[in-house]
Amino acid sequence: MCKKKCNFAENFKNMTLPSNPDMLVSFVNMKLRDEYASLEAMCEDLDLNPDELIQNLRNAGYEYSPEAKRFW
Repeated sequence: MCKKKCNFAENFKNMTLPSNPDMLVSFVNMKLRDEYASLEAMCEDLDLNPDELIQNLRNAGYEYSPEAKRFW
């Protein structure tokens, strides 16, 4: 628990993304569901390359659906 006011959104921006693809897809889908209107907006905010993210998760067997705004 924080002793002074915590900025959780800022903490998420500074965290390292999970290296495990299953954890990464869970993290990304949660962020897309709860905080961002699009994958592009999330990637811009978190300083990620959307093409690299899509390709890394595709290599792990996940596909991105822009209509559903999630990986599966």
